[in-house]
Amino acid sequence: MVTLANFRSYWRFLVVVYQFFPLIVAYTRDRRKYVLFGGTRSVGPEEQARRAEILLDSLLTLGPTFIKLGQLLSTRPDILPPAYIEVLSSLQDDVPPAPWAESKQVLEEELGPLDEAFVSFDEEPISGASLGQVYTARYDGEDVAVKVRRPGIESLVEADLRVIRWSLPLIMRFIGQGRAFSLENLADEFAKTIRQEMDYSRERRILDRIQSNFAEDDTIQIPEPIEERSGPRVLTMEYLPGTKINDIEALDAMGVDRTELATRLQRIYLQMIIDDGVFHADPHPGNLAVDEDGSIIFYDFGMSGRVDPFIQDKIVDFYVAVANQNIDAILDALIEMGTLSPEADRQVMGDVMELAIADARGEDIEQYRVQQIIEQVESTIYEFPLRLPRNLALVLRVATVVEGVCVTLDSDFDFISVATDYLREEGYYEETAKELVADAGRQVQKTTEALFTVPPKLDRVLDRVERENLTVNVRLEDKNGVLDKLARRIVYGILLAVGALSTAILYAFDQSSVFPAVVAALLTVPILVQLYRSFRKKRGLRATPQFTRQNMRDRRGED
Repeated sequence: MVTLANFRSYWRFLVVVYQFFPLIVAYTRDRRKYVLFGGTRSVGPEEQARRAEILLDSLLTLGPTFIKLGQLLSTRPDILPPAYIEVLSSLQDDVPPAPWAESKQVLEEELGPLDEAFVSFDEEPISGASLGQVYTARYDGEDVAVKVRRPGIESLVEADLRVIRWSLPLIMRFIGQGRAFSLENLADEFAKTIRQEMDYSRERRILDRIQSNFAEDDTIQIPEPIEERSGPRVLTMEYLPGTKINDIEALDAMGVDRTELATRLQRIYLQMIIDDGVFHADPHPGNLAVDEDGSIIFYDFGMSGRVDPFIQDKIVDFYVAVANQNIDAILDALIEMGTLSPEADRQVMGDVMELAIADARGEDIEQYRVQQIIEQVESTIYEFPLRLPRNLALVLRVATVVEGVCVTLDSDFDFISVATDYLREEGYYEETAKELVADAGRQVQKTTEALFTVPPKLDRVLDRVERENLTVNVRLEDKNGVLDKLARRIVYGILLAVGALSTAILYAFDQSSVFPAVVAALLTVPILVQLYRSFRKKRGLRATPQFTRQNMRDRRGED
């Protein structure tokens, strides 16, 4: 039996396919130039930018869920090429407000009659987004902000999430294994995140938790929720006006030290992620403001995340390795977190990390060096080696967006230096050093044990060799099917040689009738085709590294 919810999902699926149909056709032709046959088609940055604009228009047309999805995709260079990232970065979560009568109905269903719940209520929203909108009101002698979920948004989001899940198998046909891994995790994370964002009771609990974590810090302000005027679809909280954090002229007029402000912002997020394990996950400029006293105000905790202790430890290891410019330790940390494939070319990825560290420090990078690294990546890595596990998707989003805000405040901001100082002050450097010493001690112990256990074992092996009684079992790991391909090529080669030889013999011995030779030649042609196909290399998506600061310089036209 088809329920009303499923019927809406089916209808939305048709609408989504219709919107994305031009892109589906284009990507299909990329795989087969003439759809059913022909070689692959190369697509340059200009064509990618044009397609990204089409994707942007489609996301805007499809509404709230897909706008949110586009915003998340704009922070995921492990899924989309640079041209798409640049275009989708302009996607704003700004849609026309719902009619007041509908919002009022939601408010009164949650809180009862408005004139009894609040002293006064302004019917004009001060901000609107895809999932909810914010009004100002007067309660208990104080100005408050009232966040109201958009009417009917739940059923639309659930229908769209089904559509996204149904669409994944189709999309994965056009991308490599690494990107498919990240995309599937993104779909799961997105569904979880958007459902959490619609639950205002959860947001209230997060507000309380983060507020208590920063109770002793007067450089950060978090609105205090008002529980008696809140519910699953309505959240009433303290109203904290301020200057948007990216309003440079206003901040300069206030006398704010922008470098110090950027430093504080990064340290706050380092504490949230590394120390507290719960963090505000939507730090775009619309959700960050600065008070007259210079303190940072945080808005909208609907998108928030948690970090488990293992990932916290690995993030610390990563930062310490970056601070020490220990490339091997950086790659090890990324592999242990699951963000880097163990099969990736360590030499190439090491060069990429060196370039990324230089860029993060604000150092000038010669263009030939950038091009050299890109060529290395393109020539040696056919599958994108970076992928994002589910528990790290929001962490990367935060790191990317915070970096953009900090660079806006100070174009020469040094992220690594700030992170290094924070880790040293909090004692993480010492803990990491102790762990390294402990690891070294354990290694020395194992080596010492080996000095006593290996010689007797080696003696026994040599005795067996001398008695010609040594058996060696060899197991080959062939995950990529290399041996299978090699065997097929040998068989095809032998059959091709037999076919060619047969054709030559038949033609040489009976030139009066070429029919037997022609038949033998025709039988040999399929074997030749199969041998040729076995030598063709599969071309995956080529990857180019993403460096936010470098990209910003390029956009400003700097040399």
